[in-house]
Amino acid sequence: MAEPRRSADGCSCLNTNCLERPLRRLFEGLGSGVAACPWPFVLVPLLLSGGLGAGFLFLPQRQANDIEGQFTPTWGPAKAERDFVRRHFPTNDSERFSAPRLPSEGAYAAFIVVAAGGDSVLSPAARGDVLRLDAAVRARGYEQHCARSSGACASPNPLLPLLRAGDAAALENLTFPGRDGAFLGAALGGVQADAGGRVLSARALKLVYYLREDGPAEAAESQRWLESFLQDIPSELAALGFASIQVTYFTSLSRQQEFEGNTKSVIPLFSITYFLTITFSIVSCLRLSCVRNNVWLACCGVLSAGLAVLSSFGLMLFCGVPFVVTVANAPFLILGVGVDDMFIMIATWEQSSRKKEKSNIKSLLAETYAEAALSVTITTLTDVLAFFIGTWTAFPSVRSFCLYTGTAFVFCYIYTLTFFGAVIVLNHKREQGNRHWLTCMPVGVDQDQAEKSCLYNACCIGNSSGQSSQPGSEHPMSIFFKKYYGPFFTNKWTKLLVAVLYGAYLGGSIYGCTQIREGIDLRNLASDGSYVIPYYDDEDKYFSAYGPRVMVVIMESVDYWNETVRLGIEDCMQNLEAISYVDKNLSESWLREYTKAAQSAGINISNKTLFINSLPSLFYFVPSFEWDINKTQDEIEASRFFIQTVNVTSAVDEKNLLNELRETAEQCSIPLMVYHPAFIYYDQYLVIVQNTVQNVVTAAGAMLVVSLLLIPSPLCCLWVTFAIASVIVGVAGFMTFWDVNLDSISMINLVICIGFSVDFSAHISYAFVTSRESSANKRAIEALSLLGYPVLQGAVSTILGVVVLAAAKTYIFRTFFKIMFLVILFGALHGLVFIPVFLTFFGNFGTSPHSTKPHDTSPHNIKCKKLEYRFRNDKDCP
Repeated sequence: MAEPRRSADGCSCLNTNCLERPLRRLFEGLGSGVAACPWPFVLVPLLLSGGLGAGFLFLPQRQANDIEGQFTPTWGPAKAERDFVRRHFPTNDSERFSAPRLPSEGAYAAFIVVAAGGDSVLSPAARGDVLRLDAAVRARGYEQHCARSSGACASPNPLLPLLRAGDAAALENLTFPGRDGAFLGAALGGVQADAGGRVLSARALKLVYYLREDGPAEAAESQRWLESFLQDIPSELAALGFASIQVTYFTSLSRQQEFEGNTKSVIPLFSITYFLTITFSIVSCLRLSCVRNNVWLACCGVLSAGLAVLSSFGLMLFCGVPFVVTVANAPFLILGVGVDDMFIMIATWEQSSRKKEKSNIKSLLAETYAEAALSVTITTLTDVLAFFIGTWTAFPSVRSFCLYTGTAFVFCYIYTLTFFGAVIVLNHKREQGNRHWLTCMPVGVDQDQAEKSCLYNACCIGNSSGQSSQPGSEHPMSIFFKKYYGPFFTNKWTKLLVAVLYGAYLGGSIYGCTQIREGIDLRNLASDGSYVIPYYDDEDKYFSAYGPRVMVVIMESVDYWNETVRLGIEDCMQNLEAISYVDKNLSESWLREYTKAAQSAGINISNKTLFINSLPSLFYFVPSFEWDINKTQDEIEASRFFIQTVNVTSAVDEKNLLNELRETAEQCSIPLMVYHPAFIYYDQYLVIVQNTVQNVVTAAGAMLVVSLLLIPSPLCCLWVTFAIASVIVGVAGFMTFWDVNLDSISMINLVICIGFSVDFSAHISYAFVTSRESSANKRAIEALSLLGYPVLQGAVSTILGVVVLAAAKTYIFRTFFKIMFLVILFGALHGLVFIPVFLTFFGNFGTSPHSTKPHDTSPHNIKCKKLEYRFRNDKDCP
């Protein structure tokens, strides 16, 4: 810590308080203004909140819960690839539908049929139930809206014609995964086959009923059919009463509908959160005096946080910022932080009142603001910076959350200094008039108060605010930290144990970081009891052996009739097929088939004219190949082939598959592109780690700048840096052990880590370095006695704000709780255990024994004293 500079009058001062002193004067002036005329500061925030709250009228228009739009990277490569496929290979759902050739998932209703009792789904009884299920779907008017190919509805399963015909011989001679050019990997699941590939039994069968999406009218009709299907199918399945099969179902609308329903499920939890927060605030502010009881202060503090949510959300809705389901997490966090700021104001006000019992209210509130507002400013600034830096991300859902929450923190700060400050003034005037906290009626002072019971005294006997019976008493928790907790953790054996525990914590965290899973699992967007969960389970169990059927697109016009070009294309295909995730026996290439057919027919396709003119012969035998060639009169603008992926069973497999396919395609001499609709979601793996690291590093750097400006102690900033890094590593590592992926949802919380890490670490470390105690152990004990309870109180209030989310039935809200719990737990653990102990090891370096210590050592001052830098008077000079 830098040596203090002597002022002209001989007093020492810290040489970096040029920013802090003007802020103190500004806050003193604001406090005096609020005390002089409190009612405008009460009414204006109420009116402003009411006006901005009208923005909620725009909520239906601003809701943006499109999963692809909000939870995939804005500029993901797969989105551009999809646009290319749509331009060059347009679909026609009414005449030539082909599911693998769709540029998107399409509109569909799907069933997974599993044979009951371990039987085969190809058994006669199961086949009969499958046909009854198919008939029930068609009875709903499916054939009027179905996607068509060759004049008939596209078959929901290539084996369905055999099931209808009852061709037992053909069913007994099925070969898996292919039969006469038909790929069965996505049609049959849980297959047992002999050495020759002949199917012996199959546990599951998938039926996918595709609908037309040719134009807006067809798409709208298909959507209405699917909505009616979802509404009626549960009762219809129950009425069918299948004995031989078990059925799960899913539609192209299901994932989106389930995701949009998540917000509604969390609304009841918000009321519980308000109840818990108000209860905790009231209990924390109770006094055994019917006059000096601070119940209304506690309630108004929670109301202030609620007004901040109303104002910020309304303003963002007015401004057109999309309202994503993740934003519904924000009020829980804001409540916890807003209550923490309320505790700061109340504690500092009470301390000022005890020190200056005869001062007028303007000077009392001015001192309160000078002390508390600076601390609230620092913590709010760090949190707001963390959130606004979090908007620099490729994920729109993260941007929306950070904008809403960062703005709410700003309003929370403003209302704390205006609305809540004015409530403190009005409450003080009530106390000065010796009026009851509930009825506001004057209360008499009973001279025989000592003979009455505590309950009688608390409810019926009053004394004015200046007549506290124990003006200088210490808080019991402060005594606990000073006499028991601090000495226990400064014992050499305890310190050794703490060092060992930190080593275990750090080791486990680093190991967890190496095992972290990336990307959002789409099943997690549905609620726990949703019908889509059993469908996903069956799909994973029976149909995970074969992954996406990937398009390999030649993006430019090349000379296919040039043998060298054809050999180059074949070489590229073989390189792609050599990837471990690709089954080379299941590829589909029109150029290969064309080359073989030309050789058999003796046609010289190395001649451009013959190559172009002979293509219709290929299309005659394999009509679907015509859909894979974008041909003008004498050029082929683009074409595509297909490769079949296998064993893509985890997020790691999806990431590796995408990277290997794209890297191999880039190395090809021919301009290739690989695409599948699932790649839109796989793209998150390319940016999630990069975006997270970028946001965390940038936010941490901003926090350090703030710390250096407002916490003028290099040693303190060093420990702030240590705490930020340690907490982030711990949260990221323990996410793995708690089954939380690194995705756009958890990324939000890692940004939050930074602001809370500063809150917990800066206070304890600064109180340590400014202590004038003779030894490091004593300085640690003093820091804990001053700030141990405030840190604990702040942690509990924040946890109470989010704890009800643990009961949520959706992954998004449970994840928010899990990570916030880890953030607060590890932040408080560092502030109350690790940093005090480590400071006793290294705290003597750079800490002067003559360091000035904050002149207010009240344990009630939650944050402001830790960050106090000022000129000292003569008696503080060494």
